[in-house]
Amino acid sequence: MPEADDTVDVPARPKHRGRWIAAVVIVALLVAGGGAAAAYAFSATDRPTARSPIRPATAPIERGTLTGSSKASGSLAFADPHDIASGSAGVVTALPQPGTTITAGTSLFAVDNVPVYLFHGGLPAWRGFSSGMDDGPDVKQLQQNLKALGYFTGEPDGSFGQRTLSAIKAWQKATGQEQTGSVDLGRIVFQRGDVRVSGLKVAIGDNASPGAPMVSVTDTVKQVSVGLRLSDQQLAKTGGRVTIDLPGGKQTAGTVTSVGTPQEQKDNTGGSAVSIPVVIILDDPAAAGELQQASVTVNFPSDVRKNVLSVPVGALLALTGSRFGVEVVQKNGTTERIPVTTGLFAGGRVEVSATGLAEGQEVVVPSL
Repeated sequence: MPEADDTVDVPARPKHRGRWIAAVVIVALLVAGGGAAAAYAFSATDRPTARSPIRPATAPIERGTLTGSSKASGSLAFADPHDIASGSAGVVTALPQPGTTITAGTSLFAVDNVPVYLFHGGLPAWRGFSSGMDDGPDVKQLQQNLKALGYFTGEPDGSFGQRTLSAIKAWQKATGQEQTGSVDLGRIVFQRGDVRVSGLKVAIGDNASPGAPMVSVTDTVKQVSVGLRLSDQQLAKTGGRVTIDLPGGKQTAGTVTSVGTPQEQKDNTGGSAVSIPVVIILDDPAAAGELQQASVTVNFPSDVRKNVLSVPVGALLALTGSRFGVEVVQKNGTTERIPVTTGLFAGGRVEVSATGLAEGQEVVVPSL
């Protein structure tokens, strides 16, 4: 047994045990209650350090134009799909690869080993070109192409003379053709611009005949086609500006180029619906990247509010009943809840008005 003056070691009770437990409870309550607080682990000998209160996330009240929009489904694809037919009979001896872009002066395909060339122009070829032929707009169209390719000198006038004869021979020599100075019907195809080959209608070795489709082509520019509901027809105006939601979350701008007349179309249920065909071109064609065809969403501007105050939608607070308010940060750092009248919701913002609100004031916006 220990002597009377001996001492026995007894585990000492931590002096700060109660404070440590309280700290843990407070942190747990804050986390459970969703409060924005930092959690710290205390040891028995740690002393809490005073910290500045966490400032809430804020956003400025802005003044400007707020534009609402109505959405419509659309389809992105290359414009003006159509077929190009043969102008002569014979055996198909050469065809382009799908996806190839054919430019002015370039061969489209070959029949009986004679290339058929693409030229630019809105008039189709309806006769061959040779000395002594009558003047005409088709001759002028041919001259314009030969001039653009560097073979025709002077000003195109629609009259087949010596300059046209010389230009044709120079073009034929440069492209390896027989230098006859004339062009048979079917050896030139006029299109409004360069074309992109989207498919083949024949195979090498097939027999071609005048008027029979040879290749399927499109324009080289992509466009968006929309069937707009009749109830939304006031949204689409030629020259109107829209935004387009592309696959992958990318957005780009576009311009309405044409608004058609109402058309009845079949829907997925077997019924029919009347819609208005609207065509839109991309302001930045490169925005579509490698997409050849895709479903997109078009945002047509609808309601417009000019010179109004707006805040992020997340800044709205639900007050009593159907009333809303915002929490405005005061100069001394405190906040004040101010009831507001809401207007247009657009682009993640909402129009607000109230006595005491001004552009540049900061409002509290909850953040995660």
